[in-house]
Amino acid sequence: MSYSQICGADAVVVSRPLLYFGTRHTIEPWAERLCSEEWQLRYAENINELQKLSSAAEFKVGIVAPDHREIINNCRCVESTIARAGHIRWIVLLPKDALDSPPLRELVSATFYDYHTLPVDSDRLLLTLGHALGMAEIAADALLPEEGEVRSNGESEMVGASPQMQKVFKEIRKVAGVDAPVLITGESGTGKELAAQAIHERSSRGHGPFIAVNCGALPTNLIQSELFGHEKGSFTGAHQRKIGRIEVASGGSLFLDEIGDLPMELQANLLRFLQEKTIERVGGREDITVDVRVIAATHVDLEKAVREGRFREDLYYRLNVLQIRMPALRERVGDVPLLAQYIFHRFAEEKGRKIKGFSKDALHTMNNFDWPGNVRELINRVRRAMVMCDNSLISPSDLGLEQRNNSRWVLTLGEARDRAETDTIRAALAQNQGSVLLASKQLGVSRVTLYRLMEKHALSTN
Repeated sequence: MSYSQICGADAVVVSRPLLYFGTRHTIEPWAERLCSEEWQLRYAENINELQKLSSAAEFKVGIVAPDHREIINNCRCVESTIARAGHIRWIVLLPKDALDSPPLRELVSATFYDYHTLPVDSDRLLLTLGHALGMAEIAADALLPEEGEVRSNGESEMVGASPQMQKVFKEIRKVAGVDAPVLITGESGTGKELAAQAIHERSSRGHGPFIAVNCGALPTNLIQSELFGHEKGSFTGAHQRKIGRIEVASGGSLFLDEIGDLPMELQANLLRFLQEKTIERVGGREDITVDVRVIAATHVDLEKAVREGRFREDLYYRLNVLQIRMPALRERVGDVPLLAQYIFHRFAEEKGRKIKGFSKDALHTMNNFDWPGNVRELINRVRRAMVMCDNSLISPSDLGLEQRNNSRWVLTLGEARDRAETDTIRAALAQNQGSVLLASKQLGVSRVTLYRLMEKHALSTN
């Protein structure tokens, strides 16, 4: 039975979607009551449809009510699907005798917001649904930035609520609207490739290919062939024509990661391509016109490399038409807990059944760690902790940060004072959207004093 059949053809679509997975005869006696209380039922007919629908942001509450034998037989799959949809609070409906099964009791305890035994007490169910929706909305407000966004890339995603990441998101939107080369700078592990993909997806070339090349990972003798391609017989082992990465990217975007590692002899070839929009395959004599946007990234200081003669100045200015700097994780005020929670739900299938999340000590430790490996290191530590944790909450020791955290007590008084000042000023600037005037009032100092302290600790409002 559809929503319109239950509530009438002229029913107004309401804003409280409710995802339901289970046997229809279990919920249909109460469907009309749910509709009258402004709940809009959406049925997931099977586990595949549940996986698809539960990824939608519109759902914040879900009900699971399959045959309890079915849920036991598909226990791990159901648990994984529900855990991945961390934005949804789930209620399970079960026959009374179903809870006699130890595996099911364990699943209910570890996975669901609440449970009801059949037959359903509709008043109690409505009360639970209301509480669940409220908790889901509070969690969403606490974890997600108002103007932030998430960019998907398989297993990795861009998540950020800090002013630093909001600035990056705005810059991505701006540069995506034009077709000029972009240079993305930042430390290793800060998400430079994700930013490049976000630019590509938002651009007019989003329908075309996105081809990524790590200039530092290819053997020197193969880079030219990989980038420009080669003709059959052009060198030993060239048994057939090869189309290079630049040509494959035609109509889309070419991402040149670690461009600072590109050998000098190939920098001239790349410069010619940027100037002429043509390439020549190795061993070929024909100029091939290629329509591609180049996005480059590096953790190397290219201006310094130019001064030292390791990078061509003309190529640097060709690449550096538009620039985006990816902030280090230690600069992203408040993003570490947000990212940690996101990673926890993203890789939910890797966690033990009893693990609920992070302890307060773990969140505090992560928030105060310097993260030399940036987001990549955070992902690795959280994933490892999810596998190794023996308790219900992940601790600093599960993250491998306990010893590092304790070592902070060896700081000198001056170092401790500087660190406290830095953290406090960063937090005040973040809370006041970068306003020095408002931050100085909050901290109880003059603007002149705050500017002096920001200069001392190399802080900016960006």
